[in-house]
Amino acid sequence: MYPLLRNILFKAAPEKVHYFSMNCLKIATSIGLGDTILKNLFQYKATNLQKEVMGLNFKNPVGLGAGFDKNAAYLHELEALGFGFVEIGTVTPKGQPGNDLPRLFRLPADKALINRMGFNNEGVAAVKERLVNWNSRGKSKGDLIIGGNIGKNKITPNEDAWKDYSICFNELHDQVDYFVVNVSSPNTPGLRALQEKDALTKIFSELQHHNAGKSNPKPLLLKIAPDLTKEQLDDIVELSLTMNLSGLVATNTTLDRSNLSATSAALSESIGMGGLSGKPVQKRSTEIVQYISNQTQGKVPIIASGGIFTGEDAKEKMIAGASLVQVWTGFVYEGPAIVKNICTYLSANK
Repeated sequence: MYPLLRNILFKAAPEKVHYFSMNCLKIATSIGLGDTILKNLFQYKATNLQKEVMGLNFKNPVGLGAGFDKNAAYLHELEALGFGFVEIGTVTPKGQPGNDLPRLFRLPADKALINRMGFNNEGVAAVKERLVNWNSRGKSKGDLIIGGNIGKNKITPNEDAWKDYSICFNELHDQVDYFVVNVSSPNTPGLRALQEKDALTKIFSELQHHNAGKSNPKPLLLKIAPDLTKEQLDDIVELSLTMNLSGLVATNTTLDRSNLSATSAALSESIGMGGLSGKPVQKRSTEIVQYISNQTQGKVPIIASGGIFTGEDAKEKMIAGASLVQVWTGFVYEGPAIVKNICTYLSANK
């Protein structure tokens, strides 16, 4: 059924479809019977999927990557669809509109997306308010793990980036279960320069200082790009060990379009700049997961993201060394049953 619906939805602009679909889900879950039906249709529960990672108890290892629910506006709806965890954001200190429209594009021939969103979000104060409301719901919010993906404002110079990350960290500390520092988006000018060792050391030194002063320190992770060189990856591996990072998220979108089909390559030329996600980044993402796992001897938990559409894709990432997986582009192409389908496969193929 979803392939038919997808063909209809794909006739409209991607960003409009995103909000339309999620608002339809919001209406459905606001009705008691609708909420129950959705949970019965899309949730899959199995005790052999539960796992403890970074000191957190995940009901299943399938999460939603950052960028889908930027403002923590759809947590109940995503919990109803069976996600084990949701990473909200990227959140910046001040709200910002992001880049000009259009900024999200489909490459259906390759099951891929190109985005140049630019950290559009309502700002940390608005997101915090929603999270406070969510956390006040008690048992009705289920056992969904919430990650906070944090970034810097576009107008903030790189030398002051650590201040933006610190603001978001302190404001959201009591509201999320773990944090991810995003320095790997290609859509904020100069941001990826913060992936260099010295810049990362400054950011994480500040955040770990704040974290140590809290009564309940939170896991702190770094999200990396798939376009890093071996030398850059080695620096990040060293940093993750010396700075006692709780984990790494591998990977963000890529600037490399060499794996596109002729049809998608021609379309991407007309689209222009942006980060590529989906099937074309699958292989590189898995390679990086494998490399990091080997270099850290499995000591640093990895959340794998990049080209996960099926249970087999998720299993491949886990064999490579991932503890958890995130979907995003796969969710767009496979629809709301993706979590159940992946969980069913993983449960049967432990």
